[in-house]
Amino acid sequence: MTDDRKDDRLAAYRSSIDNIDAALIHMLAERFKITQAVGEYKATAGLSPADPDREARQIARLRRLAADAKLDEELAEKFLRFIIDEVIRHHERIKKAQA
Repeated sequence: MTDDRKDDRLAAYRSSIDNIDAALIHMLAERFKITQAVGEYKATAGLSPADPDREARQIARLRRLAADAKLDEELAEKFLRFIIDEVIRHHERIKKAQA
């Protein structure tokens, strides 16, 4: 394969990755819009910013989805744990602001 064809293939792969990254960012933004509303609801209702039972269920669910998708379950859990921790931090900030 010529260098030009290799470069074209690499450019196509990278273009696909860039599109997926953009979609991930937009989906994450939508997710955080919803969790913002959840945080406001929890603060108003006097609920805790964290829900360990739901977090455990979500992690187990994501691990199953990852396994079905042939994605490393540890990676999926780390990704979700990062998001959950960030959401809780936001919820705590909302709660303090409404206190």
